[in-house]
Amino acid sequence: MRTPGLQLTVSDLLATEGYQVEAVPDGEAGITKAATGDFDVVILDVMLPKKSGFEVCRELRQKGVDVTILMLTAKTQVVDRVVGLKLGADDYLAKPFDPAELLARVEALLRRVRKANRIPVQTFGDIEVDFERGELLKGGQPIILAGKELQLLRYLIDHRGRVVPREELLQNVWEYSKDISSRTIDVHVAWLRQKLESNPQSPKHIHTIRSKGYRFTP
Repeated sequence: MRTPGLQLTVSDLLATEGYQVEAVPDGEAGITKAATGDFDVVILDVMLPKKSGFEVCRELRQKGVDVTILMLTAKTQVVDRVVGLKLGADDYLAKPFDPAELLARVEALLRRVRKANRIPVQTFGDIEVDFERGELLKGGQPIILAGKELQLLRYLIDHRGRVVPREELLQNVWEYSKDISSRTIDVHVAWLRQKLESNPQSPKHIHTIRSKGYRFTP
């Protein structure tokens, strides 16, 4: 939620990275959308029409909406950052900003959300997986997963709904081990599909997004 030019730029940036983005034109619409939608992160520009980012943040917190909020503030206005944080924002970023920094801030906030909301037992289709016990059932029958398969599945589930690039999986699942290539990721995904999907050739849960990476759908 922000001024038109900035809104388009940021929306396009996030969408290109595989995030699902919804944008609104002003603060009043922002309150309605954020209060009724299911969002992981709300990005608020301080300078919004009808209601400022401050007002939006305050009203959302008064309504009990605990969505994570990133405020975009004026570079020279320290008071903006202080006010935003006091009103309940989780982080701020001064304008103008580098696109890479915005993406890094969003990902850091999402990591906090995922850790706070992480549920040890996940179910999708006829699959039930207990990540604390390292156990997986398919149609009530136990399926054995190797350690990396379990870690890969955990990461894809934690990032459900968005495209996860192979480079990101290398960094976060394999921690850039020198002997690991993107081909290794493809092989592990193929193994997961063989174990989890009813039809591995036409998967319902782990989708390949050509030239980009993978997306998990419950």
